[in-house]
Amino acid sequence: MDGKRKDPADELKSFRGRLRQYPERLIKALLEFSPPCGGPVHLAGGTVRDWLSGRVAADLDLVVRSGAEDCSRLLRSALGGGTLVQLGEREDDVARLVWKGLTVDFTGFRGDAQGIEDDLRLRDFTINAMAVRLADLTDTEGEIVLIDPLGGLDDLREGRLQVCGHAFADDPLRLLRGYRLRALLNLSFSNDTMAALKACGHLITKAAAERIGHELDLIMESDQAQEAFKDMAESAILWHILPELQAGAGLQQPGFHHLDVFQHSLAALACMEEILRHPGRYFPGMERILSGYIALRGKKKKLKWAALLHDIGKPFAKGEHSRQRGRVTFYNHDLIGKNILLTLARRLRWSNEMRGEAGMLVELHMHPFHLCNVRRTSAVSRRACLKIWKKAGDDLPGLFLLAMADSLACQGEQKPEGMEEELAALYRELQQTIDSVVKPVTSGPRLITGNDLQERFNLSPGPTFATILAALELARVEGHVRSREEALDWVGRFVQQELTGKDLP
Repeated sequence: MDGKRKDPADELKSFRGRLRQYPERLIKALLEFSPPCGGPVHLAGGTVRDWLSGRVAADLDLVVRSGAEDCSRLLRSALGGGTLVQLGEREDDVARLVWKGLTVDFTGFRGDAQGIEDDLRLRDFTINAMAVRLADLTDTEGEIVLIDPLGGLDDLREGRLQVCGHAFADDPLRLLRGYRLRALLNLSFSNDTMAALKACGHLITKAAAERIGHELDLIMESDQAQEAFKDMAESAILWHILPELQAGAGLQQPGFHHLDVFQHSLAALACMEEILRHPGRYFPGMERILSGYIALRGKKKKLKWAALLHDIGKPFAKGEHSRQRGRVTFYNHDLIGKNILLTLARRLRWSNEMRGEAGMLVELHMHPFHLCNVRRTSAVSRRACLKIWKKAGDDLPGLFLLAMADSLACQGEQKPEGMEEELAALYRELQQTIDSVVKPVTSGPRLITGNDLQERFNLSPGPTFATILAALELARVEGHVRSREEALDWVGRFVQQELTGKDLP
């Protein structure tokens, strides 16, 4: 195959229209652009792939002979602004310009490539190894020629993900990119690609940790994360990246469960993806609150990570019940799991915010079930509402979304009937109490301050202040204190109790 062919597909004919969807100033600058190294500019990679698929391309991927950074600077000058972003290592000939929310990536020919076809053959997957000359898009009469040396168009039409040559050995991160593309584009691996993934999986440890973490996050942000992680486990690449998860494979659980720890974690991830699509189906009457929470930046990704990792502490907490021989226990697996998650998160270079929120969800994931146990015999107290609110805060919706995914993934014979309905009812009650009682107290003005404690009660600043104010806050939530006068009286009696050891009347 000579690599160049005229393709009659309507998708190619639509390229000019797709380019016109970008700001006129950017189009004009690109069509008049002349790279300092000479030679034509090509539109390639994900842009061509997405346009051929009828998708909106997030970025514009441009290929030049060399001098990617110089090209980015020239384009920035032509546009009168923009931000240059360093990509890859310093020796990599790649650069990015971000202008008014749009991203334009420049890439020089890879390796020892002498032309565009040579460069395309050195890419990761055939569906990303297609290009068109940018100049072809200015000629309204001429045909657009697709440069496709490896048959990427046929693979794209067949929904097939085919690796290019020695792509995985050249850049092991492409292993993960394959799973990401499969998840994002709903593709199937070719037999050759599947064999290469299994043979080269161990190479992933050579990739930089932050690049691995970024690819995993992109997988989590897709709608098929569970399928991707399942496939990664089957090819064993997952164990090289997240060995902590492998410890749960084959580890059986008590009667609530029907799956081992790892398979349960995968099932919880799948359930989380379904809940995120239809939160109102699982929490009737709470869809507005939950949909608003889910829409917040980064929440879906954190919830999915929490679902996959919520039981990661179980293999390290395994024990035997003190009175029932043979009964497996996992005491404190939530706290152990949080610590393991934090270690894993640092390795993958997660942000402090990401580590904090995901760790909190894993640490607290059993709390909704404990409150369900309480609710079966008595009403959940305002004290309990305040306690869980203090721990989960604005992520209380996420905590119950995680609990629901966990519950749905449990289908053992000993699982209580109606568990999901109990969780939904509990969350509805908690949220109502928090909105009507707890939040007005915790977010409203304080009835008394530290100055009052010093001036009215002659107390010295210290840990006692926090104890008094926290106890007063609880008294307000429980309805025992409603005004400043009542608060001062309550504190006086509280201080007297501390001094005398007598309970408050």
